[in-house]
Amino acid sequence: MNAKAKILGHPIHQMLIVFPLGLLATSIVFDTIYLVTDNARWADIAYVMISAGILTGLLAAIFGLVDWLSIPKGTRAKRIGAYHGLGNVLVVGLFAISWFLRRGDVAYDGIAPYVFALAGVALALVTGWLGGELVDRLSVGVDEGAHLDAPSSLSRRPASERASARPAPASRT
Repeated sequence: MNAKAKILGHPIHQMLIVFPLGLLATSIVFDTIYLVTDNARWADIAYVMISAGILTGLLAAIFGLVDWLSIPKGTRAKRIGAYHGLGNVLVVGLFAISWFLRRGDVAYDGIAPYVFALAGVALALVTGWLGGELVDRLSVGVDEGAHLDAPSSLSRRPASERASARPAPASRT
């Protein structure tokens, strides 16, 4: 099933998800360093990463919703897509709570902001797996007819098109 929201022939949602996943997951690393060292600089870095992760997560969600709306009703893909999308909204929500608890003083006391962020990462592992299930098992966002020798998406030719016979390599005589 082709994705509806594309740029240069590739699904926008699949291109954008690397940002919130990377930013939000890495914020946990900096939070952990902060909790171990008590150096507020690390908490500040985590706060900025969470801010950027929330914004990019919301942007990715817009394109994910566009693609989800085009999945046929009554299919396993529609159901898995709903769990994936709603789960990711919850992930962003957990990080938003963590962000909110830090506002004004990113060098937070207690561990509540860390716990909300950690819960967000744990849930993101599940929703990431669901996203993989959508693409890898259910072919959501995969060009119909895709194969190992498909032409470039920039060629504007269908993925199902077969490349013409390749010339034989020149012999060395």
